[in-house]
Amino acid sequence: MARKEEKEERKRSFLKNGSMLLEDLIASCDGKSHPIRCYSAAELNRVTNNFDRSCFITDGTYFDIYRGILDDRTVIIKKHYIVDWAIRDIIISMQMSAHKNSLKLLGCCLEFDTPALVFENAGKGGLNNDGSLAVDNELLPWKTRLRIAKQLASALTYLHTAFPTPIVHRNLRPTCILLDDDYVPKLFDFSFSITIPPDQLYVQDNFAIGTSAYMDPTHRNSRRSSERTDVYIFGVLLLVFLTQRAASRRHGAEIELLIGDSKLNVPGGQIQIETIADPKILEEVVGDEQAQQQLQDFLALALLCIQDENEARPDMIDVAKELVRIDKSILP
Repeated sequence: MARKEEKEERKRSFLKNGSMLLEDLIASCDGKSHPIRCYSAAELNRVTNNFDRSCFITDGTYFDIYRGILDDRTVIIKKHYIVDWAIRDIIISMQMSAHKNSLKLLGCCLEFDTPALVFENAGKGGLNNDGSLAVDNELLPWKTRLRIAKQLASALTYLHTAFPTPIVHRNLRPTCILLDDDYVPKLFDFSFSITIPPDQLYVQDNFAIGTSAYMDPTHRNSRRSSERTDVYIFGVLLLVFLTQRAASRRHGAEIELLIGDSKLNVPGGQIQIETIADPKILEEVVGDEQAQQQLQDFLALALLCIQDENEARPDMIDVAKELVRIDKSILP
C-alpha cells in the first residue's frame, strides 16, 4: 500500500513540476527546441545510493550537490529545495548549455518534491570563496586566473546578448564556478537569474536578491536588476581572483576582502597593485614589466566594474573585450 502511495505522490510531483516547467519553457525559449533527458527518481536514487552522504559533494543555501555515474559517465546531480528556483535553473541552464563555459545540463527529474538536475561532470570541481580550488585548496597561477576571468566574461556576455531579451545572472560567485580537467571554467547555477522584459532596462524586485558581499548597491537600494548588476558582481569576482581573498561585507564605497582575521578595504579609487595583489602572483611577475602592467590593467577594470552608479560601469561585452586585450598584451 505504501508503495502505491509513493508512486501516486511521484506522479503528482511530476505533473506539478512538469506543468510549471512546460509553462516556463514556452515563455522563455522563443519556439526553439532545447532537448534534455527526463530521468526517473529510481535512476537517480540508484546512482546516489538514495542520496547517501558518500556521494555528497557540497551543499548550498538552497540545493545539495551529489556525484554519480549514469550511462557509463560521471555526472553531477543537483537537488533543489525550492521549486521555483529549480525550474528557473533548468530553463536557463538549457539555454546556456550551448556555450562552452556553461556547465551542460543533461536532464532533470521531476518526480521528487522539487526537481533534480543532472549535469556533465567538471573534473577539477568548484572554487572556494577565495578563488582557490575546493579540492586541496589549490592556488591557481596568474595566467589561469586571467583566462578563467576572460572565459567567464564571455559566458556572461552570451547570457546578456544571445537571447531575445537579456538574462541577468544576479548571483555570480566563486562557488558557482566549476573547472573541468583542463581548468576551463563552467558557469553553474542560474537559480536567481531573471529575464529583463522586452523594451525595459531593468526588472523591479520586491526584495534584494543575491550574495551580500557581491551585491550591486543599485540593486540593494532600489531592488532593480539590470545587466550592469552582473557587471558589478563580476568586478568583485575579479578582485577575489586578484587578491586570493574572500569578499565579505560591503560598507559604503568599500568592499572588504578577508584572509584569516585580517581585512583589506578596497576603495573605488586608485590603489597600488603591490598593496592588494596575492603575493603568489606578485612573485610570478617579478621583473616582468608587461605582466606587472597586466595586473594593473586587471585591477583598473575591476575598480571600473564596481562603481556605485550603474552608468559609470561598462557593459559586459566591453569588459570581455578588455580582458581579451589584457590577455593578449603579452605575446607568447
